[in-house]
Amino acid sequence: MRLIKMLQVAFVLLLVSNITFAADKAPEMQIEKLNDTMYLHVTSQDIEGFGVVSSNGLVVIEGTDAYLLDTPWSAKETEALHHWIQQHGWTLKASISTHFHADRAIGIEYLNSQDIPTYASQMTNELLKAQNKPQATHTFDDESFWLLKDDIEVYYPGPGHTQDNHVVWLPQHKVLLGGCFVRSQQSFGLGNIADANVKDWPASSKRLIKHYPDVQTVIPGHGRVGGPELLQHTAKMTTEFKL
Repeated sequence: MRLIKMLQVAFVLLLVSNITFAADKAPEMQIEKLNDTMYLHVTSQDIEGFGVVSSNGLVVIEGTDAYLLDTPWSAKETEALHHWIQQHGWTLKASISTHFHADRAIGIEYLNSQDIPTYASQMTNELLKAQNKPQATHTFDDESFWLLKDDIEVYYPGPGHTQDNHVVWLPQHKVLLGGCFVRSQQSFGLGNIADANVKDWPASSKRLIKHYPDVQTVIPGHGRVGGPELLQHTAKMTTEFKL
């Protein structure tokens, strides 16, 4: 009887262990339709010190063409998202990575292998090169760059989360993809600041607010989609931040 009881306890412990492991495991990619021409892709990674963290990017549709704004958080998920785009009858025309971290740019290598034009700022490419990471095939060095004229504008507000962080403005929808420069309303810290310029982040935040006064929807790099209050929240958090 004692042996049976011990085996029963061991089984329960093993079951609990498996449940805990499953709970900690990063979920698979999710794709959410925001409107008829815009899809939010969300991928996650288990990050030491932060736990499971989700990351946001966009797929924007123009006719039968698709544009990828920040790659998913792995090459495998980037490939899966590309296949999803193809299954809908769209052609992936280009991607843009808003800064050099893996949650924005790790899919560049796969996209390059498919001869899909990849874009990043000159600063981002230099940072990728310094880390021996695959670089975008197209670069730009201006404060503002139109990936798609009148529809997709890439803008540099100044240093913040990283020295090279950019945002993407979709004027037809009044949507701003803030990337990791913008903090979600649920964030009570600045996240990964290993490469941050916390000194200039407040001024850069205020510059972004002034540059896009008509924003209605803001998509942060991590966390829930919100409105212009996310820009005010980011400005406040970065101003009050103490090392």
